[in-house]
Amino acid sequence: MAEAWPSLVDAAIALRRELHRRPEVAWTEAQTARTVRDQLDLVGIPWRVCADTGTVATLAPQAPGRHVALRADIDAMPVAEATGAEWSSLHDGVMHACGHDGHTATLLGAAWWLRRHEGSLPGPVSLLFQPAEEGGHGARYMIEDGALDGGPDHGGPVEVIFGWHNWPAIPFGHAVCPDGAVMSANGTFAIEVVGEGGHASQPEATRDPVLAAAAITVALQQIVARRLPAQQAAVVAVTSIMAPSAATVTPDRAELSGSIRVADTVQRDVVFGLIAEVAEQTARAHGVKAVTTPSPRYGATVNHPGPAAELREGLRARLGADWHSGATPVPVMASEDFSYYLERVPGAFALVGADDGRGHHEPCHSARYDFNDRLIEHMVAVYARLAGAPLPDGDLELLAQQ
Repeated sequence: MAEAWPSLVDAAIALRRELHRRPEVAWTEAQTARTVRDQLDLVGIPWRVCADTGTVATLAPQAPGRHVALRADIDAMPVAEATGAEWSSLHDGVMHACGHDGHTATLLGAAWWLRRHEGSLPGPVSLLFQPAEEGGHGARYMIEDGALDGGPDHGGPVEVIFGWHNWPAIPFGHAVCPDGAVMSANGTFAIEVVGEGGHASQPEATRDPVLAAAAITVALQQIVARRLPAQQAAVVAVTSIMAPSAATVTPDRAELSGSIRVADTVQRDVVFGLIAEVAEQTARAHGVKAVTTPSPRYGATVNHPGPAAELREGLRARLGADWHSGATPVPVMASEDFSYYLERVPGAFALVGADDGRGHHEPCHSARYDFNDRLIEHMVAVYARLAGAPLPDGDLELLAQQ
């Protein structure tokens, strides 16, 4: 049995690099979906289309134990690659800048191993290849299309779900998987500042929206510094100011936009309310008006204690006793649509370290980011363990022994 393992890992790494060469952004992942489905066909795992470019495959649907789901996201990002890797993107302006190519290859590697040992699985296992994680709410659409529902040929309803994300800010061989929130809720906002434009030489005859927009940008910083408890993690970031005009013309309007992150989904509306209040009051002080439009995105990714303990045990068994990254504060302020699954069924999500000192420290969403292929073997093993599949004789070698 152990002899098949190195070949599986090598094949998964090769597949990851092929996926990296042909990235597709949210809701356009047709070629990626074909690759996933072709790989499932090769090993005889039945699948069905879910949420257009998504795929749900199920093993051991008649097994009597609990129904476990394992998830990977498949979409790329509109980022022009600057890694210089031999497997660099062939699609201009698009790259796998967040490692979803690695997540997909890992889940396919797990699929190959689970198919080999399907007869020994204690319960049904669903494999969720999800589109549109990068802002497209793909998890929500997968759920709406029945990804967690099971069925006569797909086991009963999913009872527990697991996922993970590579994390370059954590050293390789370490991870975080807390009870409770592991990633934050997020949202975006737009603030339209309406004044009265005119000639730049006559400021007294105008109501300057540019000056007001600058003041609002600074004033919004008081929300985290002075309006929220110090114990409450939050980010309010103005990321764009637009007020197109000629050099000698004060425009009528300016627009601010930005994003927020909060550790508790419930607090998102509180922060949105404070943004509107600060913007309106600051605008009034400058003789202009401000209208704020909030847009909630993903809720906080909140682990359930029981599944989180299982995932932690899988990480410990694979990475060793010192697997936990105690230096990484949680929740991290990034967000994940895995939160939708955890709102529906028990489950857990882990952030797994990628920085091995070999250039894998570049952050996700960077043009210089590349997935650390050394993660694939470890996370295939973790997924196999969570599904109840046997592992090679004596388990796999611990990272500490490599």
